[in-house]
Amino acid sequence: MAKSHIIRVKPGESELKEKLVVLNRVAKVTKGGRTFSFSALVVVGDGNGVVGQGLGKAREVADAITKAVDDAKKNLIQVPIHKGTIAHEQKGKFGAGKVFIKPAADGTGVIAGGAMRAVLEIAGVHNVLAKSNGSSNPHNVVKATLDALTKVRSPQEIAKARRIEVAKVFEG
Repeated sequence: MAKSHIIRVKPGESELKEKLVVLNRVAKVTKGGRTFSFSALVVVGDGNGVVGQGLGKAREVADAITKAVDDAKKNLIQVPIHKGTIAHEQKGKFGAGKVFIKPAADGTGVIAGGAMRAVLEIAGVHNVLAKSNGSSNPHNVVKATLDALTKVRSPQEIAKARRIEVAKVFEG
């Protein structure tokens, strides 16, 4: 079973890019009428194997996004990327959201839908085939994608476990 590699990034240590996945306007009905607030789901990453997701809620859109980015920076994981793709096929699940990611040849691009595409691009995966099954709720899809990415092992880890050279991992 793969260990989750949660990493801490100090402010100003590396340049993290952020991508808004979904922004929801929610209403609370009170005796004075409706009170609107916003919920933002954001993915952050450095484009080089570090990625995280966060959720922020506030009365203003900008405040919700800022809170989501701060939350995402607290939940960063390291993804082993090998030649612009992942080393092997992997399934991920969160709630009713199920995803399947598969390595692809150079030049394929990111073949994935909305929420999955955001996570994979921010993580720095350039060539991958991905399929989302089950729930299409962006929250579940993002978390299922991160679950799959945490389970991906590097070629070096696989070679060490099999007691073979890294070059032989990709044969056969």
